Amino acid sequence: MRLSTHIYRSIGSISGQLLFVRNVRQARIGEIVTVVAPDGGRLAGEVLQISERDVLVQLYGDTQGLDGLRTRVEFSDAVSTAPLSPEVIGRVFSGSFQPLDGLPAFLPEKWAPISGKPINPVARDVPHQFIETGISAIDVLNSLVRGQKLPVFSGSGLPTKELVGGILRHARLAEGGEFVVIFVALGLTFTEYAYYMDTLQRTESDFIGFINMAGDPVMERLLAPRFALTVAEYLAYEHGKNVLAVITDVTNYCDALREISNAREELPGRRGYPGYMYSDLASLFERAGRVRGLPGSVTILPVVNMPEDDITHPIPDLTGYITEGQIVLHRGLHRRDLFPPVDVLPSLSRLMQKGIGAGRTREDHRQLANLLYKNYARGRELKKLEAIIGRDGMSERDLLGLDFAAAFEEEFIHQGEASRSIGKSLDLGWSLLRRFGLDAGLGPPVQEKLGEEPSA
Repeated sequence: MRLSTHIYRSIGSISGQLLFVRNVRQARIGEIVTVVAPDGGRLAGEVLQISERDVLVQLYGDTQGLDGLRTRVEFSDAVSTAPLSPEVIGRVFSGSFQPLDGLPAFLPEKWAPISGKPINPVARDVPHQFIETGISAIDVLNSLVRGQKLPVFSGSGLPTKELVGGILRHARLAEGGEFVVIFVALGLTFTEYAYYMDTLQRTESDFIGFINMAGDPVMERLLAPRFALTVAEYLAYEHGKNVLAVITDVTNYCDALREISNAREELPGRRGYPGYMYSDLASLFERAGRVRGLPGSVTILPVVNMPEDDITHPIPDLTGYITEGQIVLHRGLHRRDLFPPVDVLPSLSRLMQKGIGAGRTREDHRQLANLLYKNYARGRELKKLEAIIGRDGMSERDLLGLDFAAAFEEEFIHQGEASRSIGKSLDLGWSLLRRFGLDAGLGPPVQEKLGEEPSA
């Protein structure tokens, strides 16, 4: 990054974390700015908007103590870049890429713009191969595939934190290979921070953490996922690693985007969010993928807390347009103490067929997923009929469907804090179908094919 080349003392006004600088001869969007306070303190910032010769600067910290006469603004003529090195693995950083783990700073191998480099569509490879999360409802019915972007739609009061923690601890490559989990936390409370820090220490895979607290600068909330994805691309495409980036919570990111948009007095869109929120989210999620000829991949699992459980809210709505499916959590399952409360019917992984199974288990996985989904969907419909006419008015076949749906929720979806391998999940599914006579003679025990001990 080059040294400052332009220095100004022509501050027009200060509003919150926004600084208006007048008569700027040269600047560019995204340029790094250093503000030197009258007491010598230094604040970093970024150019947000240029209007003729007036420049709007967003600061990364508190503007208390600044004034329009003695404050100096230095323009660096450089955009935001991230220091990159394999030494970031196992480290925890703030949203502005400052160490939080008490360890010394690392020596960068290179620097790269945090905006990333768009993947040439011709060079994109089709996402394939399976990432095991340890959660049966995801692995069997909504499989996560390397290079995919698959969001989790949750709601207030649902065990989102525990679900994310389970994925962080147990995610792995079912077929082997170098694997790294990058965790991006936005707007954390101290309770959440303590939980996730403990979780990262118990993560089975290599990890990197980017933590933004609720009291940290709003601009940092927008930078954290960009720093993280720049690191993900570096590890994937230059070091051949398969990276899973878990980002929670996208709602906090969008609220920060709205706050900055309102401060800039932009015309609001739906629910007050800026009209460019779709393209901003796409600039993050579209960084997932695989590049033809390179062994690494970037997979993104964003978490969206839907306000008032409204899936048509602008944040989940736009997220659904960009990503390839969704994992939806169900409040009714949570009330019955079933964990994880994944509702498999509205959940969907559009790339599941590209990654399910391994070798001889591929067809078993496909058949099992179809049978489980079909019979569970029928059982859920029969619950509505039961509410009207009661069990006494239903046929034996209908009662069988009801009982299967209940057993599926309590034994397959519900697994508590335990992790299940894909072999155990598939075998459990076939066992359920056989018990109710719904397997149609298909599907030998999957774990025997995988060389595992059959589960009890």
